[in-house]
Amino acid sequence: MNGRANLVTQAEEWRRDSGFVTVPTTLRTRRLVLRPFEPNDVEDVLAYANDPEWSRFLSVPRPYSIEDAREFVDRSVSIDWQEEPAFAIEYDGAVVGGIGFHIDSPNSRGMLAYSIARAYWNQGLMTEAAAAVVDWGFDQLGLAKIYSFADVENVGSWRVMEKVGMTREGTLRSHGLLRGVRQDFHSYGILRSEWAGDFDPPPQRVTAG
Repeated sequence: MNGRANLVTQAEEWRRDSGFVTVPTTLRTRRLVLRPFEPNDVEDVLAYANDPEWSRFLSVPRPYSIEDAREFVDRSVSIDWQEEPAFAIEYDGAVVGGIGFHIDSPNSRGMLAYSIARAYWNQGLMTEAAAAVVDWGFDQLGLAKIYSFADVENVGSWRVMEKVGMTREGTLRSHGLLRGVRQDFHSYGILRSEWAGDFDPPPQRVTAG
């Protein structure tokens, strides 16, 4: 058995043994609706994604066109929630960002990735969304660890990680390349045993599909 086939087998065994099954889900927090992306989200995505400040630390096209937004939404709609569950962040009826996991099934861990429109920075919305998704990842997916990375200069992003209880586990030097510039990343993580999951009120979950 080759390495790829072995990893697939491990993933299947882990899903079977852990009861891991995830389908498109909606989470409702105090101010947000976290839901699967829909085809009509293209204009909302374009509205925030064509802001150069929003994409400063993201590997996305600049300028960001309607075709880029359509491609992103199409991919998000058709994505496999067993491997990459992706939530649209809806606030006051509009999609203002996205959040989700890249799931490493054999190791029972998920990498958290997120972004939100610049108009909603510094309002606690990204932290609210991240806390709900981390809680879902531990409680519903049974993950053992959730981790994330942020450019060392992206203070707002790694502060979100700290606010949801993640620990800085190290700094990865010259770990990425963005628009011709080498990047250093802070690495954060949290274990299921460390997660408090205190909410007032707790997020509501609606499963579809």
